[in-house]
Amino acid sequence: MPCAPGYAAGRTEITSGPREADMTWTWRFEKSDGTEVRPAVEPEEFSTQGDAETWLGEHWKELRDGGADQIHLFEDTTAVYGPMSLHAPE
Repeated sequence: MPCAPGYAAGRTEITSGPREADMTWTWRFEKSDGTEVRPAVEPEEFSTQGDAETWLGEHWKELRDGGADQIHLFEDTTAVYGPMSLHAPE
């Protein structure tokens, strides 16, 4: 009998890594010289990259006006991208 995707006969579920629900997405806020700063709007820990990016889209101006020049996105302890400027390109 065929097995459901992700399962092998007589075995438990096979996974290739952590599930997204187990991952935590966080932001790091910095001055342009890389010095970490406390954000003007305190973020939560996010369960998805999309939620983290949506939050940033809603608050980036407040963060910039509060002293953050650039941000980094982390998945647990792994840097996903950054630094990304919160200022308009010149």
